[in-house]
Amino acid sequence: MPLFGKLNRAGKDQSSSPPPPPAEVSSHEFSLKLSYGAKSSEGMRLKAGPGLEQRLHSMLAGYVQGETELVEPLPVSLAQATPYIARMPGSGQWLQYHHKRSPVTRHALVVLESVDAIDPVYETLVCGLLAGETDTAGYPEYNAIVGGVASHFDELTGDMVVRAVVGWGGKGVRGDTDRNAAGVLAGLFNNIAGDTHAVGLVSGERPIATPGVGGPACSHCGFSSGLERAFYCPKCGMRMLRG
Repeated sequence: MPLFGKLNRAGKDQSSSPPPPPAEVSSHEFSLKLSYGAKSSEGMRLKAGPGLEQRLHSMLAGYVQGETELVEPLPVSLAQATPYIARMPGSGQWLQYHHKRSPVTRHALVVLESVDAIDPVYETLVCGLLAGETDTAGYPEYNAIVGGVASHFDELTGDMVVRAVVGWGGKGVRGDTDRNAAGVLAGLFNNIAGDTHAVGLVSGERPIATPGVGGPACSHCGFSSGLERAFYCPKCGMRMLRG
């Protein structure tokens, strides 16, 4: 008998042929699904007055867990910054600009920017953890609710337009987070409407500015709303200088 088993007519060793695969194998399955969601209220028009920043922080009272953080609009030079890791160099700019913020704020920005619930170019966001828990690194769990109030200045009147915005998501099953978020959103909106400077709802969808396309540039912050009719900067509220 040959040293390596019986050879067939083609000269192949029959004893070394692999066995047929089994019909079923016990296996461990792995997957990663990321899902983000957000809700936004209508905008409320507020007359400009003293202590604007403090008033925005106070609108989260009764819902925020821990500290609130104010995120001002991005500088004009970072208009293309984005939390999407695949979009370079925008993602690198985003990380560099926000790396000193708290884990809760960074998570809120990722969620709200990813679903286009806020416009980071000209809206100011005051945010915090509104419901749920954080992990050991301080980041909100997938079913935690983050957000707060987003605001910008009206281009014609100079009034501040404020709306409530909440977000959630990440790795995991959403469960009843959507329903809980609706309750938090309603509470935040009531806080906005209760401001002593509130004058009424803003009809229509929230405006989307296109920086750098027409219109005067703000001499204070350099922002260009892209609207020829703009008299006030939607980013900082200063009156536009017109020629």
